[in-house]
Amino acid sequence: MTEKLSPPAYVEGDPRELTLLDLNARFLPHEQFRQLVENITQDGCLTSTPLVWHDAESGARIVLSGNHRTMAAIEAGLTRIGWLEITDPLPRQRQIALQLSHNAISGQDDPAILKELYEELESVEWRQYTALDDQVLNLLEKVDVESLAEANLDFATITIVFLPDELKRAEAALDEAKKTATADARWGVALTQYDDVLNALETTRDAYKIGNSATAFGVILATFERHLAELTDGWYDAEAQTASRKGTAPIETIFGVRKIPTAVAAAVRKSIEDLIRAGDVPEGEPWRALEVWAGAAGEDTTE
Repeated sequence: MTEKLSPPAYVEGDPRELTLLDLNARFLPHEQFRQLVENITQDGCLTSTPLVWHDAESGARIVLSGNHRTMAAIEAGLTRIGWLEITDPLPRQRQIALQLSHNAISGQDDPAILKELYEELESVEWRQYTALDDQVLNLLEKVDVESLAEANLDFATITIVFLPDELKRAEAALDEAKKTATADARWGVALTQYDDVLNALETTRDAYKIGNSATAFGVILATFERHLAELTDGWYDAEAQTASRKGTAPIETIFGVRKIPTAVAAAVRKSIEDLIRAGDVPEGEPWRALEVWAGAAGEDTTE
């Protein structure tokens, strides 16, 4: 990779003394260029800064980015503008790379937010100042702001790759997890739950006056956490007070929480260690302390 550039300096001067690119991939439609000239005339200055390379050998100051702004400033009659100036030697390859990157890496507008901001402009003059063309404006008319409210969320896609051994263990864990839920034909047909998910999101958004679906989903998860104990229906017969199936059950469904205070956890751990030392609980199965505490130590619960 090429060496890092020195930070560019802010320089002011006559835009007519700058050298424009002979070959510029970025073009500006005539109507937009006229609007740019009009905006600069109205402002009396440039409100965005061109990038200029000062070639020490020739003495020329070459505009790498901002050629249209520079031309518009000249046409608007400005005799002095500011620009960012690079003085490091720049091979031709790097000049082109800088030019193209400034043209290409320009970001994209969130249509919902763009529509919301545009509609705040009450004056026709300010709307014209934005230079949004008919194509963009027609798209804005079709935008449903509420449906696109999350378009600006940062997100990352995570891919988990399982090696053969890990895949077997993951499949076994998933099969075990399925056993903790009550039988439901919709488990394997996720599309049938689509409406339920949307209804849950809508109800949550209405209840908390939330516009963001991701935030509403967080509330749903928090509500789920508060009702962990209700998942006992998947393995416990409350009327008979016995297990309704074989296998295992998540311990959090017993207590209704995933965590307990450290002081309580330390006391529980000490009690388990005492039971192990006394031989009442097998060393490799500390959870059997629950049998002792429940008064079921004499029963055979093995399967």
